[in-house]
Amino acid sequence: MQNILFVCSQDRLRSPTAEQVFSQRPDLEVASAGTNNDAENPITSELIKWADVIVVMEKMHRTKVQKRFRSSLNSKRLICLDIADNFAFMDPALVALLEKRLAPHLPTG
Repeated sequence: MQNILFVCSQDRLRSPTAEQVFSQRPDLEVASAGTNNDAENPITSELIKWADVIVVMEKMHRTKVQKRFRSSLNSKRLICLDIADNFAFMDPALVALLEKRLAPHLPTG
């Protein structure tokens, strides 16, 4: 079982979509969080410690995570999908992009 944390700014659109899409997989435990203080579910050191892999939507999220949680990251994988904030929650185009960009990083059945 692999724990994956999805991260965007507000945890309202991209990360919750990723969480919902990948929660269907029996080999993954997933959660989502936001880098902003006013995010729906702000990222915490506990979430960082829980995650085996941290998936960020943009480079700025990677930078924020690296700066704020340097001591908790250790050698965790940090993947940037380069998905801009221009999708609605569960937008079919966003779902397809998430599946395509994350596929090479996921365990194969």
